[in-house]
Amino acid sequence: MKAFVFPGQGAQFVGMGKDLYDNNEVARSMFEKANDILGFRITDLMFEGTDEDLRKTSVTQPAIFLHSVILAKTMGDEFQPSMVAGHSLGEFSALVAAGALSFEDGLRLVAARAQAMQKACELKPSTMAAVLALPDEKVEEICRGIDGVVVCANYNCPGQIVISGEIDAVNEACVRLKEAGAKRALPLKVGGAFHSPCMEPARAELAEAIERTTVSTPSVPVYQNVDAKPHTDPAEIKANLIAQLTGAVRWTQSVQNMIADGATEFIELGPGKVLQGLVAKIDRNVATSGRQ
Repeated sequence: MKAFVFPGQGAQFVGMGKDLYDNNEVARSMFEKANDILGFRITDLMFEGTDEDLRKTSVTQPAIFLHSVILAKTMGDEFQPSMVAGHSLGEFSALVAAGALSFEDGLRLVAARAQAMQKACELKPSTMAAVLALPDEKVEEICRGIDGVVVCANYNCPGQIVISGEIDAVNEACVRLKEAGAKRALPLKVGGAFHSPCMEPARAELAEAIERTTVSTPSVPVYQNVDAKPHTDPAEIKANLIAQLTGAVRWTQSVQNMIADGATEFIELGPGKVLQGLVAKIDRNVATSGRQ
């Protein structure tokens, strides 16, 4: 069984999607529609912008979404998943690819999400840090013992967790995690504390947009970040999308559940190969591939 997976923020690169735009009429039409919806030519930034341009959350998130969703669309009959999932932002790509969200609504939500997250980052300085080579339970225990906001935000693969929260709390956690034997506990160059309580203002803002958006029953189950379980009920999908901004990305658990439910091949659609690498670390017995 094939599982199609969609990457999140951090996978972007200058030139992403240009081959699609140049060589596929359907892709070109979708990119131009996106330019109209967003009110600026995101294609110029994707194809010929700078790394700095692409690092802006308001550009990064719709750019990655567009690349992934348009790739799925141009595959035609080759896109036949038994299940789908996306990492953080990638969950929106997965929902569009599976028919739960229209392309237009998905793009509008991603743009709104990016703006809301950017505003939340500016309200209160916050950060994230990567932690390597400690069991999940140990990282959780140390975070619970810190004064201030710091939580496990991304369960990427066994031995790789990202923590998120207030700057002082994250820095204190990094010190204690290293003392506990972490191979690395390094702050990341990010705009703020994604997937933590620090994103509450963004969650509240995005909730209104999601509630107004039509979500249909997807063609295949979508394994959502907040609980790593398969969902097809539109009401559940909406609730999980809203909870995702302040909740953890349970990627390890999602992949494990997809494999338990029959997935034997994971195909990554979008920029980079991050998810292929994570899937291989979660279970080396499944096949991985990707399209860019």
